[in-house]
Amino acid sequence: MIQIGNISLKEFPLLLAPMEDVSDPPFRALCKENGADLVYTEFISSEGLIRSASKSIQKLDIYEKERPVGIQIFGANLDSMLEAVDIVEKTNPDIIDINFGCPVKKVVSKGAGAGILKDIPLMVKLTKEIVKRTKLPVTIKTRLGWDEKSIKIVEVSERLQDVGISAISIHGRTRAQMYKGEADWRPIAKVKENPRMQIPVFGNGDLNTPERVKEMKDKYGLDGAMIGRASIGNPWFFDQVKYFLKYNNHKPLPNLYQRIEMARRHLQMAISWKGEILGLLETRRHYANYFRGIKGFKPYRISMVTANTPEEVYDTFDRVLSKEIFV
Repeated sequence: MIQIGNISLKEFPLLLAPMEDVSDPPFRALCKENGADLVYTEFISSEGLIRSASKSIQKLDIYEKERPVGIQIFGANLDSMLEAVDIVEKTNPDIIDINFGCPVKKVVSKGAGAGILKDIPLMVKLTKEIVKRTKLPVTIKTRLGWDEKSIKIVEVSERLQDVGISAISIHGRTRAQMYKGEADWRPIAKVKENPRMQIPVFGNGDLNTPERVKEMKDKYGLDGAMIGRASIGNPWFFDQVKYFLKYNNHKPLPNLYQRIEMARRHLQMAISWKGEILGLLETRRHYANYFRGIKGFKPYRISMVTANTPEEVYDTFDRVLSKEIFV
């Protein structure tokens, strides 16, 4: 059993990573249905929250069916982060997560996200004050370091534990790498092997097959896996991984009807939550993976991603199901 504060998770839990414009309530719900043990929201700007920016406020929406759920915030100003924690607490999440790993320039340039990896004392101070501010478990999502020369993740993780965090998720790249090259899980394993570490250590980065997740569990000995890009358009991935871990064999992929119905539900929920325009636009990124590997499908996928109304997408779904070549 893995413990995060007062939250109990099964051995080697699978976590849905916080991903901008991906980890919204509709997608979180689908991943939860298909085996995700803990889900995180998209990252939310502390400055946006304290200024009541509509996009930031909307990201606070959480639902009972997705619990346990963590709300992730980012920022570099202590007062703003503490005020944001007060706002987040009122929405009653199970966890507050701090983003110390986003490599995007517009975030890093403000000293937030992975930008704070250049100022470890500030990183520790922010974390300490946030832990003191809330009764909720606080978790951290971060990277190995700013660049290859500044990797001190074993020391940093220990310091963060000492100021009270309940778990840490580490992406196996530096900020300088962005998403290039291969994730290196060895430094994450060293964090876990540190005899002073008592909190769960989760790994993230390049977990794109069930075999890779099994390797993280068996070879690197981590407490769980945080799944990111592999889940986009593939909420079944969590279930597939769990099946592989249990039976050391692959679960059959969902058939075309199951893929269509999942994509249809996803679009319906997205529209219900974000409105027709945003719901339509933000589900487009999922279609390539929903229908990956289906021969001759490209023209239909193009129709889906260029459709201007939900009705056009639903019509494409129906046309696919009516084609004998796909059934």
